Amino acid sequence: MKRRDHEPPEAQRWGWRYHHTGIPTTEPRAGERYLPQFKMYVSGFEESPYGIEWMRFEADSPISELIRTVPHVAFEVNDLDEALQGKQLLSAPNSPSAGVRVAMIIDDGCPIELMQFDKIK
Repeated sequence: MKRRDHEPPEAQRWGWRYHHTGIPTTEPRAGERYLPQFKMYVSGFEESPYGIEWMRFEADSPISELIRTVPHVAFEVNDLDEALQGKQLLSAPNSPSAGVRVAMIIDDGCPIELMQFDKIK
C-alpha cells in the first residue's frame, strides 16, 4: 500500500528521528570547519534551525562519490546495528567523533545517514 500525503514516512514509524540534511557544495562558506580524516569542510549545522549542513570536499576526499554529489538526509536511531538490518550499505559503521557512530545506506539511489549517539550521563 502506498503512503498517503498526510501519513509520515515509514522511517518515523520505525522510531528514526530527523537530524540533518547534508548538501554538497563546491563553494567555500563562512564558518567552515575542516574534518581532516574525511578531507572535507562542513558548515551551517550549528546555526540552521532546519538542520542544514553544507559539505565541501577536497578532490582526494575518501568519501563516496554519491555522498559528494547527492544531498542526504540523516536520522538519529537508537540502535545503529539494528537499523542497518536489511539495508543496502554505502559506508560501514564508523565513529567520526567521540560518542557518535554513523553509517550510510542507499535507498533508491539516495544516500541516507544513520546516527547513533551515546547517552549523556
